[in-house]
Amino acid sequence: MGREEGAVTADAVAPGEPGGRSYAVVTLGCPKNQVDSDKLEGTLVAGGYHRSATPADADLVVVNTCAFIESAREESVETVLELSDARRPGARLVVTGCMAERYGDELAAALPEVDQVAGFGVPITLSPTRGGPAAPRLDLLNLPRPAPTAPWAYVKIAEGCDRSCGFCAIPSFRGAQRSRTVRAIAAEVEALAAAGVQEVVLVAQDLAAYGRDRSGPLPAEERIVPLVEQVASRVPWTRLLYLYPSDLSDGLIDVIGSRTGVPYFDLSLQHVSKPLLRSMRRWGDGERFLDRIGDIRHRYPGAALRSSFIVGYPRETEADHDLLLSFLAEARLDWVGLFAYSREEGTSAAGLDGTVPDELAAERLAEARALVDGQTAVLRHQRVGEVVEVLVDAPGVARSAREAPEIDGVIHVPEELAVGAFAKVEVVGVEGPDLFAVVAA
Repeated sequence: MGREEGAVTADAVAPGEPGGRSYAVVTLGCPKNQVDSDKLEGTLVAGGYHRSATPADADLVVVNTCAFIESAREESVETVLELSDARRPGARLVVTGCMAERYGDELAAALPEVDQVAGFGVPITLSPTRGGPAAPRLDLLNLPRPAPTAPWAYVKIAEGCDRSCGFCAIPSFRGAQRSRTVRAIAAEVEALAAAGVQEVVLVAQDLAAYGRDRSGPLPAEERIVPLVEQVASRVPWTRLLYLYPSDLSDGLIDVIGSRTGVPYFDLSLQHVSKPLLRSMRRWGDGERFLDRIGDIRHRYPGAALRSSFIVGYPRETEADHDLLLSFLAEARLDWVGLFAYSREEGTSAAGLDGTVPDELAAERLAEARALVDGQTAVLRHQRVGEVVEVLVDAPGVARSAREAPEIDGVIHVPEELAVGAFAKVEVVGVEGPDLFAVVAA
């Protein structure tokens, strides 16, 4: 599932208005959206608002939407309608995020239930009218965030993307890459650490490209490796999500493997067929990917690897699909996300011929999922009997370095373990992607 111009902000919310004091923010999509919501909540709290127990009790309900693929848009609309039906009389419903930015006026016309559709950086208002003059856009990316509610937190280091992947419309509404300064990121991490955060998860559309957008010769302190070192010196665990494979340098591999406390590599591969990857405007092929994965495992045998793949991209042949299956069988990744291709207006892939029928794409997706689900089950059962260090996220729920928050499995632990603490546990059981553990003797 923030931008230099941010998601919606609350500067225009009138905190003194009757009934305008409680809020609920519902977040859909990727971790980058969660960062945006955190910054939005921080602005609301600074404006005198308090979090409501449920959206149904809130005076202001904000839905931070996702527009990456069709299924995400459908989920966003369904969520908006459900919240509209459930809200209390007089409550205000605002839609922000990627759908609001990408479809603005169209979305407002299609959803008369919504009081405001606010694109990135547009202030929320409590005005009863749906129109009005345009508000100035503000920088949510660098706004303060609320106190953390978990011992881990996402930190966005850049917004936007300079790539032009064939399937992805994000640059059209997120804009070009805009990197934060090391100083701003380090200050945010220090504040989180002081509040008890033990793990920082760095996110961006193109994480390893951090700092390249800055004018002039790129200062060493603005590159990704020194940045990771700076963050890793401030918290016990530093995790990186979304690494473009061609930018996975030896130096970046080493800093992840040896300095972060979390030898976890999230590689954005998307496919392994060279012709398809070129059509996607992506680098690499299956052989290069396997070589890089093998190199990582040789250097750091305990490393965990995650990736995601698109099935049913235009012109994907049975041979291409078989190549992907063979790669997955050989790579034995710890975690795999699989998605059916979604045609997105404004992308280069939208104009390609050779469309894969939906039924065939669904068959290929099911076949690939059956393979990776079986592999995940085997890999998780291999953990039984191991003693691992975990971070306790919530009563009875923890993760090791092998599990990223919210997207991978969890480890169920005794509830007496303190939230926010590290503990040594022995894995004793498996259920799906989740493990069960007891305190190590």
